[in-house]
Amino acid sequence: MIHPLSDCQAQVPETTNIWQFCVVLPGAKIGENCNICSHCFIENEAVIGNNVTIKNGVQIWDGITIEDNVQIGANVSFTNDKYPRAKNAKWKLEPTLVKRGASIGAGSTILCGVTIGENAMIGIGSVVTKDVPAGEVWVGNPAHFLKKVEEYHK
Repeated sequence: MIHPLSDCQAQVPETTNIWQFCVVLPGAKIGENCNICSHCFIENEAVIGNNVTIKNGVQIWDGITIEDNVQIGANVSFTNDKYPRAKNAKWKLEPTLVKRGASIGAGSTILCGVTIGENAMIGIGSVVTKDVPAGEVWVGNPAHFLKKVEEYHK
């Protein structure tokens, strides 16, 4: 379902929902059974896997890959340029990878060039500036290791 108040220019599977006030550029790749909530922006070279939930107010820029079964909380901020300057001819895209099963808490900021490992969890409001290993919970500013995901569920 693509909400009539969205501007979805990409091919999207019928099992994926795009809600109101979203903009999805034509080159974006979005998988099956996703839920893209309102006020999201997805750029041309973004890749989103299957069964992904992206809550309100998230922008997925060129160079960001989100694998299957990922949860992105509301107002998460991604970047794709470590040294942004207006009209910078030397701009370099820094790819970011969010691996299968990871969860990113609302209001977090993810520096470009990092990988968030499989089934990792990022606490709300965290600032991720380096790679997060698989199966770990990271929190804070800057984000740091808290515990293994398995310990979180005990």
